[in-house]
Amino acid sequence: MLASRSTASWSSAGGAGGTIDRAAPVPSGAGAVFRFPVFRACRLPAPSGRCGRRGRSGRCGRRGRCGRSGPGVSGVGRRGPVWQARRMEQRVLGRTGRPVSVVGLGTWQLGADWGVVLEDDALAVLDAAADAGVTFFDTADVYGDGRSEQLIGRFLKARQGEGLMVATKLGRRLPQLPDNYTLANFREWTDRSRRNLGVDRLDLVQLHCPPTAVYSSDEVFDALDTLVEEGRTAAYGVSVETCAEALTAIARPGVASVQIILNPFRLKPLDEVLPAAEKAGVGIIARVPLASGLLSGKYTKDTLFGTDDHRTYNRDGSAFDQGETFSGVDFATGVEAAQEFARFAPPGATSAQTALRWIIQQPGVTTVIPGARNPEQARANAEATAFPALPPQTLQAIRDLYDRRFRAQVHSRW
Repeated sequence: MLASRSTASWSSAGGAGGTIDRAAPVPSGAGAVFRFPVFRACRLPAPSGRCGRRGRSGRCGRRGRCGRSGPGVSGVGRRGPVWQARRMEQRVLGRTGRPVSVVGLGTWQLGADWGVVLEDDALAVLDAAADAGVTFFDTADVYGDGRSEQLIGRFLKARQGEGLMVATKLGRRLPQLPDNYTLANFREWTDRSRRNLGVDRLDLVQLHCPPTAVYSSDEVFDALDTLVEEGRTAAYGVSVETCAEALTAIARPGVASVQIILNPFRLKPLDEVLPAAEKAGVGIIARVPLASGLLSGKYTKDTLFGTDDHRTYNRDGSAFDQGETFSGVDFATGVEAAQEFARFAPPGATSAQTALRWIIQQPGVTTVIPGARNPEQARANAEATAFPALPPQTLQAIRDLYDRRFRAQVHSRW
């Protein structure tokens, strides 16, 4: 999706102010902070019974999704009550030069591997996230075999001009062999993603946790450069399993961003990866921020998940890297640690919001991408930005918890 022209106020670490044209080059570096207004679709009530959001043709195009609204109707439809426009802090995503919301939305759960999510429910989650100020959405071509991308494509079509950015991933449609990471396959996969998303050019495409040898292949990164030159994608990045892979990728001049697991149960990226990325101007996308839900504090040792949920079938890493499920920690230990972590929550915040707040205040982090299975979760995740930074004593308590519970278990593995 191409960037739309709009202006927004911004401030830097030095307190400078002004306006930027989103179609023009934007300031880069860790000091630039942006606050873009997120405009509401469907400003209800609309006197004609149509959605109040009017596009170029004079109609919204969302008929049937917003619910009818006319005189005397309070603006409640599929999307629920209409709220005031929300603002969220924006940070430049590394070498893409694009500002994105500090809390994004991961959409693995909308495609597959987290149990069944109905289509209307998935679209409601996307809408709720955008309404709450989220402008960055992460997906992959294998999530639901393209279902996640297709749902996002429908969502984008209905919300054109809102400055949304979508990152997708490629590389998992064939067996995980370095020889499969070729320009021909990249072209095929990016063309499929462009069709699914309904865009001419992808905003950001990421290698999807490829074999470690791929990170040392000049041919692979030359092929990614070619995708940019051909206009198939505006930028490329990597999604990694290990800190060593992240450091190798950061040294590549064309890599715009690195996606890595980071949460209070996985602290190793703080040691070297985040400082290296910040120095190189590479964006950091923090994934698995709630340790597959453990950090919500809602699970007990007796909690069961569906047979089609990776939290059931991948606890031992038999389907894909074990670190993607509960961040690689033992479930029972994770439940106990989550109960302890809950005591660190500031007044009014949930455990999940506390974990997200912790992540976004780490130097070098650009955005965090929690998933959400319903609109309430999407809104609650976005609201994590409303809480003040956690104090030093809480940060130290979280590190102490990690050292006691998890360092020996996970620090050397990833």
